[in-house]
Amino acid sequence: MAQHPEYSLETLAVRAGQERSQFNEHSEALYLTSSFVFRTAAQAAARFSGEEEGNVYSRFTNPTVACFQDRLAALEGAEACIATASGMSAILALVMALCSAGDHVVASTGLFGATQQLLGTIMPRFGIETTFVAQTDVSAWRAALRPQTRLFFLETPSNPLTEIADIAALVDVARSRGVLVAVDNCFCTPILQRPLDLGADLAVHSATKFLDGQGRVLGGAVAGPKRLTDEVFKFLRTAGPALSPFNAWILLKGLETLQIRLEAQSANALQLALWLEKHPKVKRVYYPGLPSHPQFELAGRQQKSGGAVVSFEICGSRAEAWKVVDSCRLLSITANLGDTKTTLTHPASTTHGRITPEQRAAAGITEGLLRIAVGLEAVVDLQNDLESGLSSI
Repeated sequence: MAQHPEYSLETLAVRAGQERSQFNEHSEALYLTSSFVFRTAAQAAARFSGEEEGNVYSRFTNPTVACFQDRLAALEGAEACIATASGMSAILALVMALCSAGDHVVASTGLFGATQQLLGTIMPRFGIETTFVAQTDVSAWRAALRPQTRLFFLETPSNPLTEIADIAALVDVARSRGVLVAVDNCFCTPILQRPLDLGADLAVHSATKFLDGQGRVLGGAVAGPKRLTDEVFKFLRTAGPALSPFNAWILLKGLETLQIRLEAQSANALQLALWLEKHPKVKRVYYPGLPSHPQFELAGRQQKSGGAVVSFEICGSRAEAWKVVDSCRLLSITANLGDTKTTLTHPASTTHGRITPEQRAAAGITEGLLRIAVGLEAVVDLQNDLESGLSSI
């Protein structure tokens, strides 16, 4: 199925990657096993050496995980996909597999806080340096290039300000110097944006978010050409940040409803963003589907909709922002996103709380900023819940 591009995304999300067992099951099988039995010692040797394809050990080969990988690869239009234990382990595996000591990375200042920590604090200990530049300034990415630059890493839309990077323009800059481009596609998923179609080398996911869609399990993935994913696989096989078969099975069920969920959540997000933009206690709304967004036209060309994440600055600072959060009774106060249940968080003290105040300032994250990941509830109920807090500041 993954080799049949004539099928639409809706069909691929439901069907791609499944290979039925001898029992001819309709739903994907869940293979809960640590290892696999070989017919002979010679077959075991051939499997371990890679001379014969097949399952060996669930750290790096499992039929349920393979089904998820194949399905997501089909959705992204990628040749192959490697699944990992979480979104952050996917980014770690990518960098460790494709970069070496002495290499240089250029990344956006608008990255998720943990990604900034990984690239800016942990990777330098292994000789991999990162220069952070403004997400939307193509000239800054070009100026940051060095002879040692190996990778551009960007997240578009960014978390939490939903800044849009011009993927095709950055690919042009990178290609001129033989630099790889990896795009964190967590906010959009392949339903709203396909980075590889725009020239990017790799699409990265925290499958924990929209791909699952119901806040149940952790997972991550790297999708792209086999020559690159093979390197990620080598790291996964040895280092072991593997996706569990159970989590892969849950994620497969999430993919089946991804399109209808994300389209409905995006429609809700636009409606909520329009309401927030008119609210007297809101200074600014960040949402790519609004004409007021600085990259509104780019988002319209690059994405199918504005997505399901809305951020906004209230008239006030941390105390007032926390008051709004604490007044909510319907919205879930949690930093996760992509859930069918709407979530609310204060980025400066949660998702981006571990980076320095200077890094937060560079990323535009103020103390009065709140981020909503819009779910499937009635928008009027979300508005009423937020109104109780906004009207009190």
